[in-house]
Amino acid sequence: MKERVQKVLGQIGIGSRREIERWIEDGRIKIGDEVAQLGDRIDSRDQVFLDGRKVDLKALDETQCRVLIYNKPEGEVCTRSDPEGRPTVFDRLPKLKGQRWISVGRLDVNTTGLLLFTTDGELANKLMHPSSEIDREYLCRVHGAVDEAMINRLREGVLLEDGMAQFTDVVHGGGEGRNQWFYVCVMEGRNREVRRLWASQEVEVNRLKRVRYGSVFLPSECKVGTWVEMPNKEVNDVRSRLGLSKIAFARRTQDERMKMDRRKRQQKNTQRRTAKKSRRR
Repeated sequence: MKERVQKVLGQIGIGSRREIERWIEDGRIKIGDEVAQLGDRIDSRDQVFLDGRKVDLKALDETQCRVLIYNKPEGEVCTRSDPEGRPTVFDRLPKLKGQRWISVGRLDVNTTGLLLFTTDGELANKLMHPSSEIDREYLCRVHGAVDEAMINRLREGVLLEDGMAQFTDVVHGGGEGRNQWFYVCVMEGRNREVRRLWASQEVEVNRLKRVRYGSVFLPSECKVGTWVEMPNKEVNDVRSRLGLSKIAFARRTQDERMKMDRRKRQQKNTQRRTAKKSRRR
């Protein structure tokens, strides 16, 4: 069955659906000899070109939806390349053949914590689209006097330069005086939204870390500057929550392979111990 160009190319990780739609509008994609139009449909038998280079659609039949959880350190930027030469969040990710990692949202250069990457453009689009109503949770250290009235105002909503914004939840996370920690949740991914919300109350955020994106938490074993691959079952759980079909995975993640190897070693050791006991008898 043929699907829309942006959906097919998104599935094999060429880019997000929004990004691919812009490429189509700019005339960068061709189907055979014809410039692609929004609404055109393709399958793995079509010849598709991006900027004159043929796209390998054979990967469509082998596509595996992979998701990485990355613990972003301070100082990295969320772009593929930076004109100032700063390190990017893509530098430490594993290399892919015939696909590419798509970042789910962004964190500013001074914000740390959970950042998701996937090879599936449709999943990335669902995770970022406002209609999915996915909340993001942050741990922030706030410098300044914070009282209950201020927290209530932030829960009810304040007017920023780009419209009304609010914290859907605020929980005290420790500290006292003029440096306190708070867990806060927002439903949107607006630029520097958490910092701007606190700044509207004349207090400053001097540490900010994302700890959750929807149902995905930052694992304790994922140290700063490292990544872990989400197990296939958890990927399908996320897909189900977003109304996407589950995938029959043809490959296991590295973590799943290690667990299987560990179980096999344990089984062999048990069999050896049982055999020794039998010989002694």
